[in-house]
Amino acid sequence: MDKTIYLDNAATSLPKAPGVGAAMADYLEHGGCNIGRGGYQRAWDAAGGVLAVREKLCALVNGPDPRNVCFTPGATYGLNFLLHGLLRPGDKVLTSPMEHNAVLRPLEQLKSRGVEVEYLPCTDRGELLPDGLAERLTEDVRAVVLTHASNVSGTLFPIGQVGALCRERGSFFLVDGAQTLGAVPVDMAAMGIDGLAFPGHKGLLGPQGIGGLVVTDALAAELEPLVSGGTGSLSESLSMPPFLPDRLEPGTLNLPGIFGLGAALDYLAEQGEALRERERKLSRHLWYRMKELEEDGLRVLGTDDCFNRAGVVSVDFLRTDNGEMAFRLEREYGVLTRVGLHCAPLAHRTLGTFPQGAVRFSVGPFTTFAEIDTAAGAVEALLTEARNR
Repeated sequence: MDKTIYLDNAATSLPKAPGVGAAMADYLEHGGCNIGRGGYQRAWDAAGGVLAVREKLCALVNGPDPRNVCFTPGATYGLNFLLHGLLRPGDKVLTSPMEHNAVLRPLEQLKSRGVEVEYLPCTDRGELLPDGLAERLTEDVRAVVLTHASNVSGTLFPIGQVGALCRERGSFFLVDGAQTLGAVPVDMAAMGIDGLAFPGHKGLLGPQGIGGLVVTDALAAELEPLVSGGTGSLSESLSMPPFLPDRLEPGTLNLPGIFGLGAALDYLAEQGEALRERERKLSRHLWYRMKELEEDGLRVLGTDDCFNRAGVVSVDFLRTDNGEMAFRLEREYGVLTRVGLHCAPLAHRTLGTFPQGAVRFSVGPFTTFAEIDTAAGAVEALLTEARNR
């Protein structure tokens, strides 16, 4: 198959934003020095470049201050920094069954250390049921942690509504922005978010291996650093610095990744809302095309409100094996998807697709409508063959 159709943007965006690779290569070839570890101009210039990326990210999410933007290797690390850094034995945390293992596995570890984990109810379409949440936000609830959009169903959660309740009741609100940042507007102040973890390589169109964590001052004051080490500041002390971002950024940062992410943020800013709107239209088109095939032996997961979805559409082939269908989509039609449980086993239990999993199609801003139509045609052909066996 000479030409492929990439529909796995929920795993990582492809292609990256124009200029990402060049920015990374330019730093490696013409910059190359570290920040906070050199008293010379090139090191100061590099530090200024990193600060500029913090400022862009802070503006993108309406965060408290650029210093509250901390770089991590990705959303998984950021979520671990939040959960392990905040929760103590005897605390209670509320979450949902639609979470990624980046939330579920740290919480499972914390359960063995005396943290109580309680799951909020969701429908069989993966929609959060917020009724009764206010009553469940008791004094012992230290935090609520939720995904902004499911990486399986694509369903968006009512983050603003939950954030307002958390602020009213005094619980910290932690959000996994892996499937939304860059594609769906996020406003920390308006949504009541205390801690936001995100990757650079998905909706932000940056490289792998770089992500971030944006925290409020109130949350930062409660976080115990998960990793300790050199920061280039307060080197006379054996304790981590008390201020951000140094407190949560030990060791050498992924500077090539940061500069690549900076180039991606510049591209997103240049394109403006038009790029986001195009991706939303692509997502709706993909959803409509798959819904048309439900009578042929397909089940489309997630909400039927196509305006309340991220760019993810997962399907369950009812007459044949999902793994076989994903394999044939690639080999026979060049359509690249993600099949399985998507690192979200409780989500699949909620959606009724455990243990078989589902085939996930996910768009990005560079996907074309023609590619979606071709992929839908391939699915239809496979469904027809399965029906006629």
